[in-house]
Amino acid sequence: MNKALLILMALVTTPVFGEYRVYQYYIRSKVQNINPPNAQVVTSTLNPTSYAAYNGGKLSVEVNLLRSWVCMGNTSHKDVCAMSEGRELEGAAQ
Repeated sequence: MNKALLILMALVTTPVFGEYRVYQYYIRSKVQNINPPNAQVVTSTLNPTSYAAYNGGKLSVEVNLLRSWVCMGNTSHKDVCAMSEGRELEGAAQ
């Protein structure tokens, strides 16, 4: 049997797990004249830079990282895991 075919068969039959990082932010709008300020805690899979860019940029939104953790194992077809289900990461995660 061809060596490349054996490698391909091994890759196809190997279970794959999609681990990912989750971030929890304290978000506050920087837009003037919003009363009350719409500060909130948000959980996202976007890193801090991407989250700010996706939500109007650093001039529009203030993003403060509270904590970060990794959802481990088979994460397919599941909602974002809670911090108690994942592994919390040490230090600043950016």
